Amino acid sequence: MVDVSANADARPHVNALGSTAMSDLFQILRDGQPRTRSELASITGLARTTVAMRIDALTDLGLVGPVGEAASTGGRPSSLFAITASERFVVGVDIGASHIRVALADITGRIIEETNSVIAVSEGPRVVLDAVLAVIRELIEHTGRRTGDLLAIGVGVPGPVEFSTGRPINPPIMPGWDRFDIAGWIRQEIDVPVLVDNDVNIMALGEREKAWPDTDHLLFVKIATGIGAGVISGGFLQRGAQGTAGDIGHVYVSRGAEIACNCGNFGCLEALASGSAIARALTAAGIPAGNSRDVVDLVKNGNVNAIQAVRQAGRDIGEVLTTCLSLMNPSVIVLGGSMAEAGEHLIAGVREVVYRRSMPLATESLHITLSQTGADAAVLGASMLAIHHSLSPANIEAMIAQSAGGALRAVK
Repeated sequence: MVDVSANADARPHVNALGSTAMSDLFQILRDGQPRTRSELASITGLARTTVAMRIDALTDLGLVGPVGEAASTGGRPSSLFAITASERFVVGVDIGASHIRVALADITGRIIEETNSVIAVSEGPRVVLDAVLAVIRELIEHTGRRTGDLLAIGVGVPGPVEFSTGRPINPPIMPGWDRFDIAGWIRQEIDVPVLVDNDVNIMALGEREKAWPDTDHLLFVKIATGIGAGVISGGFLQRGAQGTAGDIGHVYVSRGAEIACNCGNFGCLEALASGSAIARALTAAGIPAGNSRDVVDLVKNGNVNAIQAVRQAGRDIGEVLTTCLSLMNPSVIVLGGSMAEAGEHLIAGVREVVYRRSMPLATESLHITLSQTGADAAVLGASMLAIHHSLSPANIEAMIAQSAGGALRAVK
C-alpha cells in the first residue's frame, strides 16, 4: 500500500476496542483478501472476542462486511470478511491545463461516476474551483448520494505543490494560483478533508494502484504540456523536502542549450521534449501544430517529420531517465500524459537511450511501458489520495470512537 499522509493534521486515536491502530484489522483487510475471524486473530495475536468486537464495529460503520464462507473443515463454515462498498464515498478531482475531470469513487477505489469538462486553468482558482464544486454537487445529486457520506476530496493540479499546506508554489502554467488555499476554498462549501497534490504524483498513485499493485519501485513520467515524474520507491510516494521530487522537466539537456524554458532557464527537458515544445518545433518547420493533441494526430496520420520529432523527444527524455534509473533503480517506468498517445514512436526513443546508456543490472528486469490507465490516471490517483487519508489508521479509529460515542449518547 502506498503511504499517503494528508495535508490536514491527523493524530492517533485510542478506543475501547484496541490500544492503537497499528494492528487494526481494517488495515490488514485493505489488501483485498477476505479473511475469517480466526485468520485475523492469528495474524494480529488478538483474542477472538476482541476481533469479533472490532469486526462488528467496522461492519456497523459500513466499511467491512461478510463476503461468503470459507471452505468447511468440519462443522459450520466460518464467514469471510472483507472491505465492502457502502454509502460512503470519496471524490477525485483532476485539474489539467485545459480541463477538469471529477469522479465519485467508493472506498474500494471503484469509480461510481465521472465527468469531464473543458476549462482553462488560466481562468484562475476561483473560477476553476467554483466549476469543480458545481460538478461535485451535480454528481452527488445524480448518483443519489448524500454529502454526509462523503469522506474526503483529492485534488491534483498541474504544478508544484507544497504538500504540507496543499498550496501551489509558483506554478508556471497556473497564473493566479501561487499559494492559493485550494483546500480552504473547497471546504467553505463542502466541509470534508481536502488533499491537494501535484498531478503527476496522483497519476503515479492511480497507475500503481490499478496496473502495478505489487510493484514497490515505479516511476511515472507525464509528458504533455509539461514533463514531470511521480516517484514511488519502497512502496512509498516520494515527495521530497518541499514536494518537488520528480520535477525532471527542468533537468538540463545539452541538446537544448539555446532553448528558453518557461521557468526562466535554458536547456530544460520540458522546453525540448514536451508536447508544446514539439508543436512549436514542427510549426517552425512549416507543419502547423498548436499543442500535444495536434502532434499526436500528425503522428497517427503518418507524418514523417512529426514521427521523427516524437522519436527524438523520446531520446531526450531517455537521457534524463538514465540518470533517474541510476539514482532510484525502478523496476517499472510508465509513460503517461497526452503525448503517450503517440505510442511506440515515443517509447522507442526512450528505450533506445535507456537500454544503451544504463548498467545491465539496472535494466535486466526493467519494464518501460505506456500507461494502462490513460486519461483516468489522475482522477483515479486523486480518488486514492482521498481514500488513503480517509481509511488511515488514525481516521478509522476516530470513526469507530465517534460511532461508539453516538451509540452511548443514544442509550443515555
